[in-house]
Amino acid sequence: MTWSRKHTLIAGLGLIALTNAIALVGVVYNRSGGPEATLRLTQRELRTPYRWYGNRENSGLALSLAWRVLNERSSEIQFYGYAGTGGTPTWLDKAKMEALGFDTSAPAPYSDLRRQIHYEKQLPREVLLVLEMDGPAYRRSLELATQYLAREEAKLASNPGDTGLGTRVKNIREALERETSGNSRLFVVDAGLEPSELRAKYPDTSRHGIVRGQVRLVSFAAPTGGIGNIRGLSIESINVPFALRDVFGGAAQVVEVDQRNRAPFEATVAFGKRFEPWITAAAKK
Repeated sequence: MTWSRKHTLIAGLGLIALTNAIALVGVVYNRSGGPEATLRLTQRELRTPYRWYGNRENSGLALSLAWRVLNERSSEIQFYGYAGTGGTPTWLDKAKMEALGFDTSAPAPYSDLRRQIHYEKQLPREVLLVLEMDGPAYRRSLELATQYLAREEAKLASNPGDTGLGTRVKNIREALERETSGNSRLFVVDAGLEPSELRAKYPDTSRHGIVRGQVRLVSFAAPTGGIGNIRGLSIESINVPFALRDVFGGAAQVVEVDQRNRAPFEATVAFGKRFEPWITAAAKK
């Protein structure tokens, strides 16, 4: 039989149908039996992906989780780090990375070229990540930010004529205000391979959700700190049900990079058997 364009078209449509069917089965399984966790998030933790004028006609709407990583080594990172861009927390240390399946037996000096090559040739791994909403990690971030401002204000008090330092203190005060009322309170606080172990460690399903994400070894971290980097979450976006789109205003249109001034809302996000999130309810505040 001669393979014609008609056969190619039929085969292509069949493949699309099969792919969609598999995806639908996955969604049904993920949401079966009730959610594994349910978090209440706001415009601080749910952001619209960047959309440019080239795709304004796309009527669909999806949101992304604005997650963060606490960095104990630098208060400035708490101010100027961007949500969802990864991070190297202190808890992703040698022991944790070994537990996640990485080989950390390279020479100890972090500047050693052999260690760098040994680490960088290991591919990222998908693991389970624990998301914590408005918990100890966020409170610690606020504490570090407050202490940072206090130190800089003390310097300014000793050098009141230093205009550069005065501008710096002003910027830090504004950043602390954003940390208090605008920045995401959703932090990645742990990683593992066994969901039952993580859930036993974090039993509050209204504060801690489990998702899939990628981690990798980094060769530039000091040996006393974290040597693992969180690259991102496996689920990049969450589709908004059509009936709830009005809650999020004009989010389907082109959005600003800074979304902290968006209209306030609260949404309930559930996490299922496959650790994939979906929105079950939302309302304007």
